[in-house]
Amino acid sequence: MNCELLATCSALGFLEGDTYHKEADCLESVKDLIRYLRHEDDTRDVRQQLGAGQIVQNDLLPIIIQHGQDKPLFDACIRLMVNLTQPAMLCFGKVPDDPVFRHHFLQVTSHLQAYKEAFASERVFGILSEILYNLLQLDWEHRQEEDNLLIERILLLVRNVLHVPADPCEEKKVDDDASVHDRLLWAIHMSGFDDLVKFLASAQSEQQWSMHVLEIISLMFRDQTPEALVSAGQARSAEEKRRDSQELEALRQKEHAAKRCRTLQRGTRHSRFGGSYVVQGLKSIGDKDVIYHRNLHHFKHYTHDVGKAVRRVPKRNRQAQECKDKRRSALNVRLFLREFCIDFLENCYNHLMYLVKESLIREQTQQHDETYYLWSLSFFMAFNRGNGFRADLVSETMSIRTFHFIERNITNYYEMILTDRKEATSWSRRMHLALKAYQELLLTVNEMDRSQDEGIRQSSNIIKSNIFYLMEYREIFLTLLRKYDETTQPHSYLKDLVESTHLFLRMLERFCNGRKNLMVQKKKLKRKRSRRDKKPSPPDTSPEALAETWKVVEEELRATGFQLSESLTESIVPFDATSETPLEEQRTEAMVRVQDALLVRLGPEALGLLRAAREVWPEGDVFGSSDVEPEEELELLKQILHANLPRSSPPDPVVEDEDDAAELEEEELESVQVSESEFNFLDFIKRFASPSIVRPYLLLLKSYSKNTPHTNHCIARMLHRLAVNLKMDALLYQLSVFNLLNKILSDPAAAAYKELVTFAKYVLNRFFSLAAQNNKAYVELLFWKNVGAVREMTEGYSKDGEGKKPTWTEEEEEELRKLYEEHRHSEVPDIVETLLPLLSNSTCTRRQVVTQLVRMGLVDNAKELKKPKKGTQIVLWTEEQEQELEMLFEEYKDSDDVLGDILKKLTAKRSRARVVDKLLSMGLVSERRELYKKRSRSAQGKSSGKGMTEEEFLEGLTQDFPDDSVDRDDEDEGEDESEESEEEEGEEQEREKSQNGGRRSQSLSQSLHSPVERRADIGAMVRALQQEGLSESMLWLQKCLNRTATDREQDGVSQAVPIVPLKEADEAAMDNRNFCKLLRKLGIRAPANEQEIFWRIPAKFSASQLQSAAAALSPAEEEHKGDEEQNGSRSPTAESQQEEVSGEQRAQAPRALLHTCKTKPHTSERAAPVSDFSPVEDTDSTVERSQEKSSTKRSRSRVLDDDEEENEEDSSTAVHMDTNGDADSDREDISAPVKRRRKMVLIDEEDDED
Repeated sequence: MNCELLATCSALGFLEGDTYHKEADCLESVKDLIRYLRHEDDTRDVRQQLGAGQIVQNDLLPIIIQHGQDKPLFDACIRLMVNLTQPAMLCFGKVPDDPVFRHHFLQVTSHLQAYKEAFASERVFGILSEILYNLLQLDWEHRQEEDNLLIERILLLVRNVLHVPADPCEEKKVDDDASVHDRLLWAIHMSGFDDLVKFLASAQSEQQWSMHVLEIISLMFRDQTPEALVSAGQARSAEEKRRDSQELEALRQKEHAAKRCRTLQRGTRHSRFGGSYVVQGLKSIGDKDVIYHRNLHHFKHYTHDVGKAVRRVPKRNRQAQECKDKRRSALNVRLFLREFCIDFLENCYNHLMYLVKESLIREQTQQHDETYYLWSLSFFMAFNRGNGFRADLVSETMSIRTFHFIERNITNYYEMILTDRKEATSWSRRMHLALKAYQELLLTVNEMDRSQDEGIRQSSNIIKSNIFYLMEYREIFLTLLRKYDETTQPHSYLKDLVESTHLFLRMLERFCNGRKNLMVQKKKLKRKRSRRDKKPSPPDTSPEALAETWKVVEEELRATGFQLSESLTESIVPFDATSETPLEEQRTEAMVRVQDALLVRLGPEALGLLRAAREVWPEGDVFGSSDVEPEEELELLKQILHANLPRSSPPDPVVEDEDDAAELEEEELESVQVSESEFNFLDFIKRFASPSIVRPYLLLLKSYSKNTPHTNHCIARMLHRLAVNLKMDALLYQLSVFNLLNKILSDPAAAAYKELVTFAKYVLNRFFSLAAQNNKAYVELLFWKNVGAVREMTEGYSKDGEGKKPTWTEEEEEELRKLYEEHRHSEVPDIVETLLPLLSNSTCTRRQVVTQLVRMGLVDNAKELKKPKKGTQIVLWTEEQEQELEMLFEEYKDSDDVLGDILKKLTAKRSRARVVDKLLSMGLVSERRELYKKRSRSAQGKSSGKGMTEEEFLEGLTQDFPDDSVDRDDEDEGEDESEESEEEEGEEQEREKSQNGGRRSQSLSQSLHSPVERRADIGAMVRALQQEGLSESMLWLQKCLNRTATDREQDGVSQAVPIVPLKEADEAAMDNRNFCKLLRKLGIRAPANEQEIFWRIPAKFSASQLQSAAAALSPAEEEHKGDEEQNGSRSPTAESQQEEVSGEQRAQAPRALLHTCKTKPHTSERAAPVSDFSPVEDTDSTVERSQEKSSTKRSRSRVLDDDEEENEEDSSTAVHMDTNGDADSDREDISAPVKRRRKMVLIDEEDDED
C-alpha cells in the first residue's frame, strides 16, 4: 500500500475486540481518502489498495455502527463507501480486453464481493434503517438539503452492495442453501429496511426516490423466479406432480434404452480379436474401399473426421452465451420475499410503476434505466398470475400505452444490435427483457379472459381488439422471428420468442373465431421515384408544332373571353425578389417564362404573366402598352411564341455529396399509406411459411430433449399449422430436418415425445408419397425452399420459357411505333385503348403495350398513359359542345335545379366545376349563385320574423321541409362529388359545399316564417318520441329553447347557441334519428362540419320565435286547443287562464336555468376535449361500442349521426369524446379498433356565426 494511504488509514482509528476507537483526525482522514479516490489512475490503484487493506470491513463499517451519532463523520463514511462499492463496470466503462486491465477489473470485483459479505450483517442495516427512518420522519419543510443527500446516498449504497455479482467458485452453494446474497436479504428483512423500501415506493411525498427504489427491488429479486416464490411454503399442486413424474419417466426410459443398447452390443462369446472388414461403397483416401478394424457395433459412429483436429469456430460465428441460471434460495428467504411481493403488489406497484413510467417518458432518468421497469413489469405480473390473479393490482401496466412502450423499445434494441456491434450482447439482453415483458402482458390479457368478472373480460376484449387492429403489434413476432440471429441472441431468447408467438396466435385465432369479420389496419410504404436526374424532353419547336400550339392556345383564350380567374392573377409573380440578378435584367427571363407557358399550351398562365410583366416593366411597351386591346395582346403572345429568345444555360449539378442528397430526397419521397382491410387468419398464417421463420423453430427443436414439454408443443403446433393447415409440408423437406426427425424417431425415450413422433411420421409419409411421383424430390432435399419452389415441387415444374415476359419482334415494335405516331396528336382521351384493337397481335394487354412504349422511349413513364378519370381530363370545349351547353341552359334556366338538369343531359360528361366555369366564361350567368337550387321562400315582409303572430310562426315550422327534396339534394351532391376527383377542383368543391351549407341554413331560417297549410306533423313527431320514452329529453329541449329566448330578451344580442347534453338520457336522445328530424323541423342547425360537434340554435331566431317553438313541443295542449277551436266552445276566460299558465311556465323555465346559462361557456369547454374521430360502418355498431366503453370507464361519449337529409357523404361519422380527467397515465380512451384521427375541438360561441 502507498505510504500516504497507509498513514491516512492508520489515522482513522483501530479496532480492539468489538470496540472501535477512532482517532482525533478520523473525519479529516475520511475526507482525504475521498480526495485520493477522486485522483486515482485508470488501473484504479487507490481502490485496489483500500480493498486489499480491508478498510471497509475493519474501519468504515465499525465507525458507522458505533459512532453513528456523529453526523458529519457518518455522512463522510457513507460518501466514501458509496464510492468504494460502485460497480467495477462503472469504474472501467466495460469489461477490458487488455489482459493487464482485465486483471485489475477482476481484482476490483473480488474486493466488491468481500465488501458484500461484510455488509451481510443485521447491525449494519440496523443503523442504516434507523438513520433513514429518522430522516423520513422529517416533514418536507423541515428537511434540509443535506438530509436529502444522505437519503440518496444510503439508497445508492444499498443498491451498490446488492449489485455486486456472486462468486460461484468461492461460494459453491447448492439450492436451498443460504448464499451471501441470501444472507444480505435476510439482514435487510431483520433490520426492517424492506419496510422502508415499501414506504418509499408508496408515499406520495417521496416520489423523487422512485427510480432508486425500483433498482433496489429488482436487485433483491435478481436470482429469483416468480414460480419459485409463488410455490414457497406450499404443497406441490397436481400439475407440478404430473410434470415431475413425466420428467422422471423420460429419464427412466432413456436409462433403460441405454442399458438395452449396451446389452445388445456384447457378443455371445468374448473375442479378443475384433476382426477386419471391408466397407463396400465407402472410399478411403485412395481408390480402394475403407478397411474397418473395430467391432461392428461401433460402425454406425464411423466418420472420416476421426482423429482430425477440431476446426475452431470464429468468434463472430459462435452462439450467444446464456446468462447464468437461476438458483433457489433458502426457504426462509423465499417466504420473506413472497410476503414482500404480496405487500408490494397491493400497496406500491401501480403507484411506483406510474412514477417510473413518467420519468422514462420525460427522459428524467439515466441511460438504460428502462430495463429495471421492464424486469419489474414481467416479474410482478407473473407473480400476480400465479398467486390468485387480481387484475386491479396490475392495472397501471395493463394498457395499450404499455404495449406501445415495449414495442418501441424492442424496435430500438434491435436497431442498436445492428449498429453497435461491439455491445450487441448487452443490447440483446435488453431486447430479451423487453420480449419477456411483452409476453407477460399477453399472458395477463389471456388470464383476464378467464376471469369471472364481466368487466374484466370486456376490458381484455378492448385491449385485444386494439392489439390485433394495429399492424405494429400484430406483426412484431413475424419480424422478430425473421430477424433472429443465434450469434447475438441466446437460446433462451428463442424459447421465449417461440412461446410468445404461440400464445399470440392462439389468442388471435380465438378472437377471430368469435367474429364474422375483423377489420385491421394496414400500412404500406409508398416510395416515389426520384426525378432529380431525369431531364424533361424539350418541347417541339418546329413550325408545324408551333402552329398547332398557337391554334390550341388561341381557342382557349378566346373561349375564356381573355378573362383570368382571381386566384391565377394573384399567384403569378413575374420576377424573383430573392435572386441576385437585378430587376431590369430579369425582364428577358420573364419573356422566356411567357414563351415556356405558351409552348406547354397554358394560355391563361401566359396571358397572366404578360399582364403582370407589363405592370413591372412598363417602360418601352416591351410587354404592350397599358391600354392594349385583347386582340393586340393575342398578337403579342403569338410573336413571343415564334421568337428566338436567348436562354441561360442551367448550372452544372454539384457532384459532391450526391449520395447524401439522394438519400435525403429518397427519404422525403417515402410516405406511409394507411388503410383498412378485412383480416383473414389463414392468410396471416401463410406469412409464417418462409424458410427464414421455419429455421429458428427447427434450431430450437434440435434441443428437444432439454426443452420443456410446453416448448416442444409450441414448436409442433407451429409446424403443424404450416404442414397440415396450409398443406406446405414441403417446406420441411430438407436433409437437416430429416436428420433431426430421424433422431427423434430413434430416441430411446421417444414415448415421452408423442406429439413430435406423430408429426415426424406424418411428414416422412408425405415425402415418400411425393417421391413416388416426383423423381427429383431427393435432390430437393439439399435446398431450403420458398413458397414458389414448394408449389413447383408438389404441383409440377414449369417448362422453360413459361411465365416470362412476352418478347416483341422488330415488326411488332415498328407497327407500334407507327400507330403511336399517327394517334399521339389526336384528341382521344386514352391512346392505349385506341392502339389495342389496331395491333396485329391481339393477345397484347394494356400493361404490355404501356411497358413497351416506355421501353422504346416513346413516352417518359407509364403515368402519362394512365386511364383518364371520368369527367376530369376533358378541358377544351368544342363549338358543338358550347352550343349544346347554351341550348341546355336556355331550356332549364327556369327550373329549380339548373345545374343538375344540365349535367344529366350533357353529352360529354364533365365535372360540376368545369360546367360552372364555362357558364361563367360564356356570360350565360353573372355569378355562381344563379346556379344554386331554387327553393320556395316566404314573403319578404316576414323574412325577418317581425310582425308574425305565434300561430303563423308555428304553422311555418313544417313549411319547405319535404324529406324527399333534401334526399334528392344529397343524391345530386353525392353524384357531383363522385365526379369531382381532381385535386385542382378540391378548393372549388369546398367553396361550393360551404355556400350550399349557408344557403341551406338560410332556407331553414326563412322557412320558419313562411305560412303553411298543416302543422300536425310536429305534434305527431312529438307524440311518437314520447311513446319511445323521450319525454324527459323533450322537456330538456323545451327548457333550452326557453332559456335561449330569455337570454336574447335580456341581452338584446343574438348568437348561435350550442345545445350541450349533460345527461346520458339527453345524449341518447341526440343519437335518436327521429329526435334529430324533430330538431331540423324546428330549425335547429346540425353540426356544419367536423369542427363542430353540437347542434346549435341559429342566431337569426328571435325570442318570440324560440318561445313558440318551445310551445310546439307540448302536443297534448296543442291538440286540446285545436279541438276547442274546431268546436267553437272555447271561452274567453279559459283562453286567458291558459295564456296566463303558459306564460308562467315560459317565465319559470329560464329563471330555473339562469345559473346554467351563466356557466354555459365553461360547460362547453369541458365538454370539448381532444376527441377521437372514428369513422365506422354503421350507427348501430358505433352505439354498441360507445356503450361498451362507458361501462368500463367513467367517460362521456356522444354519437352524432348526420341524418339522410343533411348528410353530404355516403357514410356516417361517429364522434367519441372522452372527458375523463384521470391522473393515471394509461387511463386512455381505448375504443374499438378503427382508423383514428386526432383533432382539437374548441367550442367557442362568440366565434361561431351562422
